[in-house]
Amino acid sequence: MSATKGKGSGGRELTVRVKTSRGRTASSQRWLERQLNDPYVARSKREGYRSRAAYKLIEIDDKHKILQPGMSVVDLGAAPGGWSQVAVDRVGSTDEKKLVVAIDYLEMDELPGVILFQKDFLDEDAPAMLEEALGGRADVVMSDMAAPTTGHQKTDHLRTIFLCEVAVDFAINVLKPGGHFLTKVFRGGAEGTVLTQLKQHFTSVHHIKPPASRAGSVELFLLAKGFKGRKAHADGGPREDDAVDEGWRP
Repeated sequence: MSATKGKGSGGRELTVRVKTSRGRTASSQRWLERQLNDPYVARSKREGYRSRAAYKLIEIDDKHKILQPGMSVVDLGAAPGGWSQVAVDRVGSTDEKKLVVAIDYLEMDELPGVILFQKDFLDEDAPAMLEEALGGRADVVMSDMAAPTTGHQKTDHLRTIFLCEVAVDFAINVLKPGGHFLTKVFRGGAEGTVLTQLKQHFTSVHHIKPPASRAGSVELFLLAKGFKGRKAHADGGPREDDAVDEGWRP
C-alpha cells in the first residue's frame, strides 16, 4: 500500500491520500482512505479495542448507564469483539465469573471474561445455547448485527430489520424485568415495526446517533430501557406512559 501524508505550514497533519493501485477498485480505495483518516480507527489501535465500533457503545453507555458492575450481558453479532471488550470492562466480567456471552457466525479470537459461540444466531438452537450459557436471565441484550450488503439499499435495509426483529424477540424472552436492549438499525422506513414492539415492552425507547457513528452512515441505534416483563398488555399496544426520546443529546 502506498499513501501520502504530511504536515501543513502550521504543523497540522494533512489528509492521507492513497495512491491508485492496479487491481484496487475506486470504492475500495475510498474505504481505505476513510479508514486511514478516521480518528476512531487510530484511537482503537492505540487503546487496544478490536474495532472502532467500541466507541459507539462507550458513548451510548456514558450517557445512558446501561452497563453496571455485576450485570449479565448478551452480545449478538459480536465479531470482531469491540462491544464485548467494553462490556467486560464495565460489568467486571472475569474468566472466574464470566458475565458476557457473545455470538457471531464469523470467527472471533477468544476474549477474557467472555463465553463465545461461533454460530449463526438464526440457527434454531442458538437462543437456547445462549440462555444456557447465561445460567439465568440477562440484564442487557445488545445487537450490532447487520446482514451482508447486496448493494441494493432497500433489500439491505429489510434484511437488517429482520435481524433486529429476531433480536427483539430474543431479548423479550431472556431479559430480567428492568433490563435493557440496544440494537443497530438502518434508517429506511421499515424500522417502525421494531419501534412499536419496543414501546410495548419497555418503559422508554431512545433513538441514538452517537458521535462515533459516521455522519454519512444510515445507521442509528435504538435503546430500549426498563423491560416491563413478559406479561403482554391487554390491548397489545403501548401504554400511555411509554416515552420516546428522539436524537442524540450529549
